[in-house]
Amino acid sequence: MLQIRHIAKQYKTGDFTQRALDDVSLNLRDSEFVAILGPSGSGKTTLLNIIGGLDRYDSGDLIIDGTSTQRYKDRDWDSYRNHTVGFVFQSYNLIPHQSVLSNVELALTISGVPRSQRRQRARQALEQVGLGDHVDKLPNQLSGGQMQRVAIARALVNNPAVVLADEPTGALDSEISVQIMDLLKEVAKDRLVVMVTHNPDLAHEYATRIVELHDGKITSDSNPLTLDQAQEGTALHRNLGHASMSLATSLALSFNNLKTKKARTFLTSFAGSIGIIGIALILAVSNGVNLYIDKVQEDTMTAYPISIQEQSFDLNKIVGSAQESAQTQGKKKASGKQQAIYPDDSAITSASNLTSSISSNNLSPFKRYLDNPKSEINQYVGKVGIQYSYDTKFSVYDHDPKGTLVSASGVTIGGQQGGFASQMAAMDPNSSDPSQIQSMQMSALTGKSTAKSSPRSFSEIMPGKDENKAPVGQVIHDNYQVVKGSWPKEKDQVVLVLDANNKIPLATLYELGLKPASDYNDMMSKLNNGQKVKTDTASLDYDQAMKQTLNLLPAADQYAKGEDGHYHYLGDDAGEVAKLMDKALPLKIVGVVKPVAGAKATPLSAGVGYSRLLTDYLIDYAGKSQVVQDQQADRGHSVLNGLSFSAADDQAKTDQARSYVASLAPPQKAAMASAVLGNNQAAGGQNAAGQTAGGQSSPQGANAQQGQAAPGSGLGMAAAAAPGAGASEAGQAAAAASLDQYMATANTDQLVAIYEQYVRPQVGAYKDNLTSFGLISREAPSSIRIYADSFESKQSITDAIAHYNDKAKKADKITYTDYVGLIMSSVTTIINVVSGVLIAFVSVSLIVSSIMIGIITYISVLERTKEIGILRAMGASKRNVSQVFNAETGIIGFLSGLLGVGISLLLLVPGNALIHQLMGTTEVNAVLPLKASLILVILSMVLTLIGGLIPSKKAAKQDPATALRTE
Repeated sequence: MLQIRHIAKQYKTGDFTQRALDDVSLNLRDSEFVAILGPSGSGKTTLLNIIGGLDRYDSGDLIIDGTSTQRYKDRDWDSYRNHTVGFVFQSYNLIPHQSVLSNVELALTISGVPRSQRRQRARQALEQVGLGDHVDKLPNQLSGGQMQRVAIARALVNNPAVVLADEPTGALDSEISVQIMDLLKEVAKDRLVVMVTHNPDLAHEYATRIVELHDGKITSDSNPLTLDQAQEGTALHRNLGHASMSLATSLALSFNNLKTKKARTFLTSFAGSIGIIGIALILAVSNGVNLYIDKVQEDTMTAYPISIQEQSFDLNKIVGSAQESAQTQGKKKASGKQQAIYPDDSAITSASNLTSSISSNNLSPFKRYLDNPKSEINQYVGKVGIQYSYDTKFSVYDHDPKGTLVSASGVTIGGQQGGFASQMAAMDPNSSDPSQIQSMQMSALTGKSTAKSSPRSFSEIMPGKDENKAPVGQVIHDNYQVVKGSWPKEKDQVVLVLDANNKIPLATLYELGLKPASDYNDMMSKLNNGQKVKTDTASLDYDQAMKQTLNLLPAADQYAKGEDGHYHYLGDDAGEVAKLMDKALPLKIVGVVKPVAGAKATPLSAGVGYSRLLTDYLIDYAGKSQVVQDQQADRGHSVLNGLSFSAADDQAKTDQARSYVASLAPPQKAAMASAVLGNNQAAGGQNAAGQTAGGQSSPQGANAQQGQAAPGSGLGMAAAAAPGAGASEAGQAAAAASLDQYMATANTDQLVAIYEQYVRPQVGAYKDNLTSFGLISREAPSSIRIYADSFESKQSITDAIAHYNDKAKKADKITYTDYVGLIMSSVTTIINVVSGVLIAFVSVSLIVSSIMIGIITYISVLERTKEIGILRAMGASKRNVSQVFNAETGIIGFLSGLLGVGISLLLLVPGNALIHQLMGTTEVNAVLPLKASLILVILSMVLTLIGGLIPSKKAAKQDPATALRTE
């Protein structure tokens, strides 16, 4: 039962106020057919809209089955219209882009009825009004009477308690009007039907109750319902439930609407896609440039990894000291007049800064840090990974075309490879490895001999991450090509490495025995004498080079145990080396390789390349060698001379000195006599301390050349220019006897001096001996190379190393030279500037797209105002209405995104051709990734939704009664 109590409603237009209803009270039965009559402007439609919840009363109360509506909120009115009221309008108010079935089904959809039930109930409702055969037609395919029947079916499908009809026959002829009235009369048998009409004849014929209005007041009521207000009590507020509309329904409504306007939808989507096209093209070009930059960065980082050596320069310290020195000198110059002589210490200070900048790195704990997968640094390491190098010690010998046995460490067996001329002659000038130059600089500054190291012309091939499965890493494959043969697959296989011009240092060819050693010796002699040299530049066939067999002798095999029980180094004796060839590992040259055209990284120096398999073999071999095992068995004494590695006191030092001198052969003893006793031994007999018998200091003794050599290589001072070094056997015996006589009479101080000056350098240390024998721990690499894929990752790696140093002990801190720091800074700045410009362009496109979509959505709201009223009349909430228009903007955004991406992909074809023409390279290609395409489509939808928010909110705020009157 509906109760209308003292309802008042007025409308204000400027200063004019129109009272539509004035204190109207009316009680309506649950089942009756009520016709409301009255002239235009009497308030009939206003009363009907208030009963239906489409309009709000100013005062009074509308009571629904004992429930007061005075405190109703929007959602309560929405639920009331959806569950309790069905509307039949004069102009039918069917949604034109929905089928007949969908129009009827809509009320059930808002009620949350499942799809299967909705279809069944909607079909039944249409069959009841005689339209079961027209369910798939659109409203404009029906007659006026049929459309009104659809409206009645829609009003009844949700089984409402109240049916409100506003001039249901006003647009129909008399015959159809009778049919509609018969239908409404049938409906009124089990529910309340309230009809507003201007036709009194139809009202009196069909209605069971007639209520007349005039100027907003009830003037007559043919069958009033009087209630005992004393028994009614106070009406209470309660909710009637909630109405809802699914997202699928919103999408269907919007999609069907857009289908009826295909041309406009396409043009709208195209207009919206313009911004997306601009963004897509910018992203494509940006992505292409970034891919190119990433490639350049990766190539640069591959060519210049972060390289950490056992010994390294602190370049920052050198530069900082130089700047500080320059500032100090500048202050001195600006100090005014000088009235005295001041010493210039800049040269000595610079030398001090240079030598003090050399630091030793303890790489063992740092390797443990790198091997820990949880370490900070590992997340920034590139795809090449971390490469460890080991300073394996071996010699390689071969025979030249004349049959002479030569050494890869300097052609002549026993010759030093540390000479500057030979180093420069053998070094690959095209190598991109800065550690080559640093190694030479370090050797020159520290005086550290490279004797017994592996030959300079031999370099390890960078392996893959799994060195057993990939002896040759991807970086090598990417930057080198095999011009003959193949890459090494076994430990005894090597390749000949050429530069990009198929060249290899001439000295290397002599060292490998591919050219006669006699020609090399003659050439070096002329170089040392400053004479003009004519070089042999005749080419060699690949097959000729690959037939050469190289013989590798591990460092441990170059030591043999003598009759005195001590080990002696044989590598400087050509005859002994020839005897050792049976123990050598033959190396086969299985290929010839060279850098590919445009190679970005060439870590292999021209010469011979061997695999990590050979390195592993040498490490394992040294550990099992007899000389190493004997040395490990006695950690206190050198197996080379039997002397103790450390003398605890002066007595031990004197004993060591006497034992050492006594163990020397006559030639070595004669050479030491010349160094110890000096050139004037026959005329005064200087002592080991360089003093004459009268106690005067002698320059000869003080300046006697010491000369150090590697353990076991013989007396270093033999190279001193002293009498007796080239004398007869009789002369050597005399000099040796003089030294024996001196040693027998020397006091403790003199013997200690001999120990410190001559003996101690020859004894060395336990660790030094093992290193000379080739023993290497895999936990102690000689160098570590960390590869990054970008400058940003490289910077993060340097930061991680800094964090490691912050926590590490002083002895474990890492020092290294950053060769690409300045390059990184410049390129990063360029990238940031380019990114900023692109972002600015994108921002403009986004703003334009958002504004345009907002305008288009606003136009759609204006066009679909009546549809808004229909939805609200059926119980759709403001949020549901907003959702419908958001769905429409979302669909337009989706179509715009697809169209924009599609057009962009088509434009990239001529666009890339233009880029290639302008840039003169095909390496830069605009590419729109799939992920970016999906993001653009989503971005387009998001933008359209944002742009349509204001119009959709405006649509949701439409007054339903006003919206229904819109044409």
